[in-house]
Amino acid sequence: MVAGNWKMNKTPAESRLFAGKLADEISDELLSQVDVVVCPSTSCIDAVTEVLRGTRIFTGAQNVFYEDFGAYTGETSGLMIKDLGCSHVIIGHSERRQVFGETNEEVNKKLHYVLGIDLIPIVCIGETLEERENGEMENVLERQIREGLRGISHKELDQIIIAYEPVWAIGTGVVATPEQADEAMGFVRGLIAELYGKDAAERCRILYGGSIKPGNFDELVSLENIDGGLVGGASLDESFVELVKIAAKHS
Repeated sequence: MVAGNWKMNKTPAESRLFAGKLADEISDELLSQVDVVVCPSTSCIDAVTEVLRGTRIFTGAQNVFYEDFGAYTGETSGLMIKDLGCSHVIIGHSERRQVFGETNEEVNKKLHYVLGIDLIPIVCIGETLEERENGEMENVLERQIREGLRGISHKELDQIIIAYEPVWAIGTGVVATPEQADEAMGFVRGLIAELYGKDAAERCRILYGGSIKPGNFDELVSLENIDGGLVGGASLDESFVELVKIAAKHS
């Protein structure tokens, strides 16, 4: 899987134009080998789904609230993004956690909610540079997994995509070395095996995220524990098509 997180970039007009380019340049053959998801800002979802309708490129949202309706100014419900054509939604991105104070408990609420309305969650986890340097990486990831997946059944786990994004590598140009990424993601897969069994852990899709570019993605996606990428900056231009082609080589 290659998922693009456009973050707070592109106007609806720009999003429509770029979605059209992706539809033209990502062939059906590639899409038979790689699942591709694009996650525009909420204001652009409608424009993107309109352009991508009839293609095999999925549309996702970058965030969601855990109630259908109500007095929650500024929030967007799962029913709303589904009606706009989304099939996927990112939950617990590090920027939501670091900038907006989102907790593991909130991630868990959102996760239960979106599974209940048949959206596919991409759940983000990852440690900060300070936590890594203090030897806390495994403790942080374990808390995020155990608390984020609390109450999730074996059947529900099969619907969940996990994205490991070391916070220190997001938007910094610094990329975790293949060894660092594989170590962390191997730990996550091992923890899932402990909680849900080896078979469930092997089925679970775990993506890497953090300054992915065509120049580093091939080595990353070739590793045993990496099932694709959650892409930030490189999802905003032609690099995204190259990443899909690279992923297809390893499918």
